[in-house]
Amino acid sequence: MDKVMANAAEAVADIGSGATLAVGGFGLCGIPSVLIDALLTQGADELEAVSNNCGVDDWGLGRLLMARRLRRMIASYVGENKEFARQYLSGELEVELTPQGTLAERMRAGGSGIPGFYTATGVGTQVADGGLPWRYDDAGNVVVASPPKEVRSFGGRDFVLEEAIVADFGLVRAWKGDRHGNLVFRDSARNFNPLAAMCGRLTIAEVEELVEPGELNPNDVHTPGVYVQRVVALTPEQAADKRIEKRTVSAPLVEEVAQQPSRNQEGH
Repeated sequence: MDKVMANAAEAVADIGSGATLAVGGFGLCGIPSVLIDALLTQGADELEAVSNNCGVDDWGLGRLLMARRLRRMIASYVGENKEFARQYLSGELEVELTPQGTLAERMRAGGSGIPGFYTATGVGTQVADGGLPWRYDDAGNVVVASPPKEVRSFGGRDFVLEEAIVADFGLVRAWKGDRHGNLVFRDSARNFNPLAAMCGRLTIAEVEELVEPGELNPNDVHTPGVYVQRVVALTPEQAADKRIEKRTVSAPLVEEVAQQPSRNQEGH
């Protein structure tokens, strides 16, 4: 089955307001930026996003956040996104902070048909006991808090029950993909992408390089096409547009570069 769509706008056209999205990426690495921009243009709002974090203020999921399109986030990290923190603390956004490994397993479980699992992470804390602030009001009062979770003992050790996550849509970015939806991720861009693809009822993948069925070695495929319903082939310009969250250069190197003549001065 050929799953390739004409463009990103067509691929996200039926994502309705109030939908839940599982979004791949870690920071700005491996994020489906083209699909996110298409969704921004499409106009759906009151969205719930499940992702490791919410991008930065002007890129990734941060663009939907700035446009007030997100109602709720399930994430592990607020991090560098100041608008994310501001909306959360001012009562404009509901946020369910989840330990990173627990979030990954909740997504994997959802894609595997497992309704829940027990983990030691969070036992003896508000993660298990409840009371984590999910939503504040504009005066800083907690108006929605996490509920207590079931705790059971196995082998003399306590474990907390975590429920799986199944999203309406999964949005991911792959290095290579074929027309059947088989995906290959590259290096650290793999991160949460296979998990987001698994737990979406309908998963859309933007791919940097589209190949024909049979060109991918089955041993190299990270996400089988059974998890992917739509594929969007990126243009070379879209594939090359990858932002760096933090560019760090040592001070001595900056001074050395500043002192060197430019290529024009050297006559090149």
